[in-house]
Amino acid sequence: MNPITQALLLSWDLRVGVIVTLVVLGALHIHGWRQLRLRGRTRFANGWRLVSYLAGLLILGIALMSPIDVLGDQLFLMHMIQHLLLMMAAAPLLMLANPFPTFLWALPRHLRVRIGSWFAPGHPLYNMLAQVLSPGISWMIFIAVYLGWHDPNLYNLALRNDFVHDVEHITFFGVSILFWWRTIGAGPQIGKRLSPMVRAAYAISLIPPNMLTGVAITFATSPIYSHYTTVPRLYGISVMDDQVWAGLIMWIPGSMMYIVAAIFLVGIQMNRARRVELKAMAQSTSPVTQADEERRRQAEWRRTQRLRSSQV
Repeated sequence: MNPITQALLLSWDLRVGVIVTLVVLGALHIHGWRQLRLRGRTRFANGWRLVSYLAGLLILGIALMSPIDVLGDQLFLMHMIQHLLLMMAAAPLLMLANPFPTFLWALPRHLRVRIGSWFAPGHPLYNMLAQVLSPGISWMIFIAVYLGWHDPNLYNLALRNDFVHDVEHITFFGVSILFWWRTIGAGPQIGKRLSPMVRAAYAISLIPPNMLTGVAITFATSPIYSHYTTVPRLYGISVMDDQVWAGLIMWIPGSMMYIVAAIFLVGIQMNRARRVELKAMAQSTSPVTQADEERRRQAEWRRTQRLRSSQV
């Protein structure tokens, strides 16, 4: 095996803070999941939700502590993969698990009741979140953080300063949780519940800024981030080739995740519309109509019997 590859594969940065956070979040979720299962609330505590949550935590750990993090300092394309794992894999998997009810049931009863009341309509916190975290404002927060960190000065600073790098990852992950919370419709429900079509449009709306940024990086004629011109080049990948691949990763796989989410939500809407149509058709066959049909069949039977009698 190539010595560089071997060294990189062994370069796991097992950070105590990250490990403890992931273990605590996983333990709380499993405990809450079991409490819900014991009470028969399998809607919130089924098997696939548990797998989704634990997979999200696993990907989060891989993104932050695996050789991907080490390679991100050397290769722009690996840094972009790291961001995709945080924003397009870990965050949606965690939100698909709908962890809020599970989290509440992991707490003692008095805390569960108190925290649950904070997210009830009429509570000051609920009213504030309904204003601050509306879809429009959430969209602007996501764009500001996402595009802001791609400013050359901030991006270079993040690569050269561990604290700033951590802040970058925390904010990327935070706005992604906010975005996927709204798109997936996970709890707690703040404000008016968005229909699947509105949530699909919400997902689609992030494609243009993501795609344009990826295109700009891909077709740039000079290095955008000077940090990558100062580090040793691995595997013979030039600075410009590295930048092209990073832009393509942001442009194509990044945009595809929003498209997949939108298609899924449109499918939900079509399924709902189909169920409404079937229900309406079932209701249109009223008891009166059924009785009329039965009388018609009986009259037809009597008429057939009279014809047979006349022939005899």
